[in-house]
Amino acid sequence: MKPANAQAIIQAFEAWSPKSLAVEGDKVGLMLGTLNKPVRNVMIALDVAEEVVDEAIEKDAGLIIAHHPLIFKPLKQIETTSGQGPIIEKCIKHDIAVYAAHTNLDIANGGVNDMMAEALGLHSTNVLVPTQEVPLKKLVAFVPEDHVEDVRSAIGDAGAGHIGDYSHCTFAADGTGTFLPGDETNPYIGSQGEMEFAAEKRIETVVPENIINKVVKALKKAHPYEEPAYDVYPLDLNGEELGLGRVGYLEDAVSFDTFVDKVKSAFAVDHIRTAGPVPDEVKKVALLGGDGNKYWSYAKRHGADVYITGDLYYHVAQDAAMDGLSMIDPGHHVEKIMKEGVKRKMESLLDSTKYTTQLIASNVSTEPFSFR
Repeated sequence: MKPANAQAIIQAFEAWSPKSLAVEGDKVGLMLGTLNKPVRNVMIALDVAEEVVDEAIEKDAGLIIAHHPLIFKPLKQIETTSGQGPIIEKCIKHDIAVYAAHTNLDIANGGVNDMMAEALGLHSTNVLVPTQEVPLKKLVAFVPEDHVEDVRSAIGDAGAGHIGDYSHCTFAADGTGTFLPGDETNPYIGSQGEMEFAAEKRIETVVPENIINKVVKALKKAHPYEEPAYDVYPLDLNGEELGLGRVGYLEDAVSFDTFVDKVKSAFAVDHIRTAGPVPDEVKKVALLGGDGNKYWSYAKRHGADVYITGDLYYHVAQDAAMDGLSMIDPGHHVEKIMKEGVKRKMESLLDSTKYTTQLIASNVSTEPFSFR
């Protein structure tokens, strides 16, 4: 057993939260250093503050995966005694790579907004602000009858065949496959130079475009043939909707004061700001981690009883209040929920590997505000 290469860690991460999910102009991906190295420990952090880097040094973390980018605006110079300079200097001196997953982690299934919704106990959640739709592909594979279940299970486990709340959805039809093994082949059935007629099943399923390579890889691994026959077709169907924020429902309606206490408890904050009219009860909740000022109208459009987001602006609060929307601002820093959330997710993604690399959630608070 040995430590994982940093690139392998990031490949696993991007299979869950690909950079392609990020909104246009967002700064995501490798910020500093190299991924071409083994790492014994990986630190998960909200921000790359100097105290976080000191913690990474202490815990021998060769890679920091952060939610907020270390470098968002272009740097004209790197002065190592002020600003981001000391952070960059320490990372380079101690060979610490910095990788940022910002809006792609907000949007990803199971990402920051889903973590927040889960902490509040919301169910039947949907995307608040759609940003993209994943195209669907039709995968057709031709499989000998004695391996149908193996292939069906493999591609289903890899993510194929999801229709609504159903998984592993496929259709199979009987057929006959023909092939002539060449001199350099080692056929699973049949003999070199002799035409073979094999009883096979045609298996069809739908696959999101962003995981088609993963599913095809699973197909090839489970298929007994040296050269499996399969086709991939585009579909004129609406795929899964992805986007920022979530809107969902509490199990039971509660008073606004009770819900405020629930928000404080869920996100471990002592103080919050509220704005707008106080609803008679709270049942339908919209939320968007970070700065969600420009998206309050989506919460109103969804008929949410309350909208939770950080960094509420004065005039945004006034405008939304005039339109009858109740809002709660627990602060931007509540996105700290991602530290333990990403740690758990990455541990599950790496569980089947034999790497000794450990995931560590940063213990440093990067909340810049204090309340008196």
